[in-house]
Amino acid sequence: MTEQQLPVWADPSVSPSHLDAQGVSRRQLLRRAGLFSAAFAAGSLATPAAAHGQGLGGNDPRLAYLVGDHHIHTVYSHDAKYTFSQLAAAGAEYGLDWMVFTEHSNFGHAQYGAPLERKEILDARAENPRQLIFQGLEWYIPAAEHATVFAAPGPHEVDLLTRFELAHDGKLLGYTDGAADNPNTARNQAHAVKAIKWLAEQRRTGYVDDVLVLANHPMRLGIDSPYEMRDWRDAASEIMIGMEGAPGAQGAAIPGWRGTTSIRGEYENKPSAQSWPGYPADAYLTYGGFDWATATVGGLWDAMLAEGKLFSVTTNSDAHRIVFDTWKNGDWAAGQNFDNTGKLPDPVNTDTPQPGSDFWPGQFSRTHVGVTRYGYRAVMAGLRAGRVWLDHGHLIDGLDVRLKRDRDQGRGVTMGGRLRVRKGDKLTLSVTVTSASRPNPQGILPELAHVDVIRGAVRGPAARDDWKAPDTKVVHTVDVSGRKGTYTLRIPLIAGDESFYVRLRGSDGNRNGAGYLGAAVDPHGPITHVPGDGDPWADTWFYANPIFVDVTRT
Repeated sequence: MTEQQLPVWADPSVSPSHLDAQGVSRRQLLRRAGLFSAAFAAGSLATPAAAHGQGLGGNDPRLAYLVGDHHIHTVYSHDAKYTFSQLAAAGAEYGLDWMVFTEHSNFGHAQYGAPLERKEILDARAENPRQLIFQGLEWYIPAAEHATVFAAPGPHEVDLLTRFELAHDGKLLGYTDGAADNPNTARNQAHAVKAIKWLAEQRRTGYVDDVLVLANHPMRLGIDSPYEMRDWRDAASEIMIGMEGAPGAQGAAIPGWRGTTSIRGEYENKPSAQSWPGYPADAYLTYGGFDWATATVGGLWDAMLAEGKLFSVTTNSDAHRIVFDTWKNGDWAAGQNFDNTGKLPDPVNTDTPQPGSDFWPGQFSRTHVGVTRYGYRAVMAGLRAGRVWLDHGHLIDGLDVRLKRDRDQGRGVTMGGRLRVRKGDKLTLSVTVTSASRPNPQGILPELAHVDVIRGAVRGPAARDDWKAPDTKVVHTVDVSGRKGTYTLRIPLIAGDESFYVRLRGSDGNRNGAGYLGAAVDPHGPITHVPGDGDPWADTWFYANPIFVDVTRT
C-alpha cells in the first residue's frame, strides 16, 4: 500500500480556490474542530479517553467527520457488474473518504475471487491514495440475513476474510433460509454467535489490528429476529457494532422506473415461513427510505438502546446496478462461469439504460464517522465508539452533537458517548448544524426543515424478543426552515429518576406523518410511500446515534 494522503479538502497544501463549495464547507468544519494541521495527518488512532466512568460529566475530543460507505459490490460478486476502478472513481466524485468493498460469499469467490480481489484492492489503494479503501465480505449470517465484515489493512486481512468465509458463512454451510431445516434453529444461531466470537479472538490475539461487523438490511426478509440481533451484539459488542439503518437500493421506486409495486430499498417482500412471526406485516417496508427497525420511534432499535447498550446505525449504497446506468455485464469466455473463476467479465458500455435500483457510493447515502486523525484504524475506532450520523440526498454538510451538564466546563460528550449526572441536574443538548452548501447530485439544494430530539428511558436487560421501547418518544422538535450556514440549537434537558438516552433525527419536511406507534410517540415521522412512487430525492432524512445519560443518586 502506498503512503496514505489526506483528502483534498483536508490537505493544507491545496489552495481553497481549488475546492468546490462542499470541499470548502468541509475544510471549515475541520478548522472549527481544531484539526486542520499536522494533528490530522494520516495515521492510526487509539480511541480517545473520555471521562466515562471517571466522575460526573465528560469531555469528548473535537472531531472531524469522514464520509463513507461500508457496503459496495464489484465484479467479484455474482450479481454485480462494476470494476474497482469505476466504483472508487464514483466514490471520489461524490466525496467519499472511505469505502468498504463487500463481495458476496460464494464457493467461486472463496476459491478464486478473494485472492484476485486482494490484488485489485492493493491496486485501488495505490491509484486512489486520498481514499481509505477497505477489503470486506458480505457474510450470509447463519439463520439470518447478511452482514458487512471488514478488517483493518494488514498482512492477514484477506486470510482472515477467506478463513471466515469458508468456516462460518451460512450460504457455504447450508445454514441459510434455503436450507432443508428451518434457518432459525438453535444450531444455526449458535454458529452465528460462534463466528462473531471467532472474529473477536483474531482481534484480541493481534492476528489483525481490527475487525468490525454490521448487519445489513435487517428487515428486508424479516428473518433477523430481535433475539438473534441481541445475541450477535452480546457475543462481542466491540465487533458486532450495529446495523444498516437504511438499506441500499434507494432508487428502486423512482416513478416510472421499475414498476408500480416497487419500494425504496427493494423492501418488497412479505412474511415467509422463515420470518420471525412477531413482526407485523408493515415491518417489511421502508419509511422515508429507512428500515422499519430504525424509523419506528419506540421500535426495535430503541428497544435495544433502552438496555443501555450502544448499537449503531449506518447507511450505504449496496451498489450492484446503478439507476439509469448504461453498462451491462460482459460475456463469458467459453467454459467459464463464476464458480470456476470467482469473477464476472468486466462490464461493457451500451447506449441503453440498464435495470438497477442503486446509487453510486456517496451519490445518495452517506455515513459520517467522527475521528481525530485520518486513517483506516481511525475510521474503525470512530465506528466502534458510535460517533456516527447519516444522511440521504446530501441533506446537510455537517452535524456536531454535544450533551453536558450546565455546571460543567468543556465540550461534553458526543454521539455514542455516556454522560454521568445526578438526579435533577440541568443539561444542555447542543446541536450544531451546517446546512448544505451546494446542490446535491440531483441538482437540488437540500434544505433541512426540522430537528427532532428523541428520548428513551434506559431500563436494563429486556426480554430477548422485545421489539418495543414504550418509554421512548419525540420530546422536542425545532423548526429550522430557512436557516443557512452553521448554527447551533441549544435544547434544555433535566435528569430525572432514571438513566436515559437521547438521539436526533431530521428531514427536509416534504413527507411525514404520525409514526408507526402513533402520533403521541412520533407526531411527524417518516412514512411509507405509494408503491412505485417513491422519489428518494424528495424525501430525505438524517439520523444520529444516541448519547447515553447515566443518572446517579450520589
